[in-house]
Amino acid sequence: MADKVTDIIIIGGGTAGMTAAVYAGRAGRSVKVLEQGIHGGQIVNTSHVENFPGFDNIAGFEFATALYDQAVKFGAEFVYEKVTGIELDGDIKRVLTADGHYDAKAVIIATGARPRPIGVSGEEKFVGRGISFCATCDGAFYKGKTVAVIGGGNTALDDTVVLSQLAEKVYLIHRRQEFRAERQLVEKVHKPENIEFILDTVVTGLKGDKRLEGLELQNKVTGEKSELAVDGVFVAIGQMPENEMFKNVVEVDPAGYIVAGEDCHTTCPGIFAAGDGRTKKVRQLTTAAADGTVAALAASEYIG
Repeated sequence: MADKVTDIIIIGGGTAGMTAAVYAGRAGRSVKVLEQGIHGGQIVNTSHVENFPGFDNIAGFEFATALYDQAVKFGAEFVYEKVTGIELDGDIKRVLTADGHYDAKAVIIATGARPRPIGVSGEEKFVGRGISFCATCDGAFYKGKTVAVIGGGNTALDDTVVLSQLAEKVYLIHRRQEFRAERQLVEKVHKPENIEFILDTVVTGLKGDKRLEGLELQNKVTGEKSELAVDGVFVAIGQMPENEMFKNVVEVDPAGYIVAGEDCHTTCPGIFAAGDGRTKKVRQLTTAAADGTVAALAASEYIG
C-alpha cells in the first residue's frame, strides 16, 4: 500500500459520498472513495427513483451508476475495502481498513445508516420486491394496492398516513399496544378510514416467490398466529448508523449518529460527516446529495 497522502478520503460510496467525490474532484483535489460493498448505497435497492429533481423515472442502479461514472470522470479513485477506524497523526488522518491503511489531509464520513431489518428468514430477497424502507420514495408504486407498515414511531406513523393517500388499504403493525410517536401523529393516523391497526403483533415470516405476497404474524399477548395478504410492506423500525468505529475521533449521539450540523463539520477538525449517518431531520436522496456537496467544499476549504 502506497504511503502517498490523498487530499480527501471519502468513507462510503453512496449518494452523499459519490456527490462529495464529484465536487472534491472538480475542486482539483485528489480523492479516494473507500466502499466495503457495491457503490450506490441504499438507492441501488430501489427499483425506480421518481423524486430526484430532473428525473421523471430512473432505476436506482442506473442512478448510482451515473453518479459513479461522474465521480470517476473527475478523478475519484474507488477502493473496495472495509474501513475499521480512523487514527490521527498530527494533521494527517489515517483511515484504517481490513487490509491496511490510507492517509489523507481531510476525511468525509458518508457511511450512511441502514434500515433496521425485520429479522426474519428470507427477508433479503424481497428488498425492492415488496419490502421497502421509504414511503416517500416508493409509495406511489402501491397506488390502489394493499400494504402494511411495521413500526410504532414517528416514521412509521408518518409513512402510514402518506400511504393511506395512495393505497387502497394500509395495515399498521406494531409490537406494542401504544405508539411511541408524537401525539399529533397518533391523532392523525386514526383519521383515514382505510388504515387498520394490528397491535401487540410481530411479523414472524414472509410469504411469496419472486415478490412479497403476504406476512406471517403472531400476537404477542395471545400467541395466536395468522397470515396477512399484502402487496408490499414498509419497514420503519429504526435505522442502524454504522459509526461505531469512529467514536474515538468524533462525537456520536446516543443513537449512533455523528454529531454534525448543516455545515457537515464534526467535532474533529478536518473530519466531516455527510448523508444519513449524521444528525439531521430529513434523510432523502436530495439531502444526501446536498450534504456531499457541502462536505466536499468544506473539506477543500480546510485543506487550503
